[in-house]
Amino acid sequence: MRQFGAILWLTGLSGAGKTTIAHSVAQELQKRNCLVEVLDGDVVRTHLCAALGFSKQDRDTNVRRIGFVAQLLSCNGVIAIVAAISPYREVREQLKKTSTNFVEVYVQAPLAVCEFRDVKGLYAKAKAGEIKHFTGISDPYEEPLNPEIICQTDKFTPEQCVKQVLDYLEQQNLICALELLTK
Repeated sequence: MRQFGAILWLTGLSGAGKTTIAHSVAQELQKRNCLVEVLDGDVVRTHLCAALGFSKQDRDTNVRRIGFVAQLLSCNGVIAIVAAISPYREVREQLKKTSTNFVEVYVQAPLAVCEFRDVKGLYAKAKAGEIKHFTGISDPYEEPLNPEIICQTDKFTPEQCVKQVLDYLEQQNLICALELLTK
């Protein structure tokens, strides 16, 4: 039997914990015999959207491309987990409206916490003017208005956030449906 797909879209500032949560959720879903693919924003940009810059238009194009790939995966029974800043609310809302089983996960952490976690020093470079169009510093981040899940990574551990995501998927019968169909 064929499993249903879904899109878990993790959005938030750089350093909020999107990639950590995405990979941990993927591992847990794989243990449940779910087909899963993580689409990390940085990796996708490198391989699929390398020619794009960081203007609003280019960022929107990048997010739409990631959304297109996620939808293709979802339509083929894969749970696509997207970890991408995706700073603009309008594009995320468009994806939510045009996708099936779309779950928006706001990975929330205060800017100061994200700056503290920044091992690459990107925030410092952005504040020094070395990086232009950096979300949260010189470019805006528009918080989701109605995300299905809010993971407050400054207050909860990655494991607690992963459990929060999995609990939501179970409550929405997304995991149960997937488990039944893959057996």
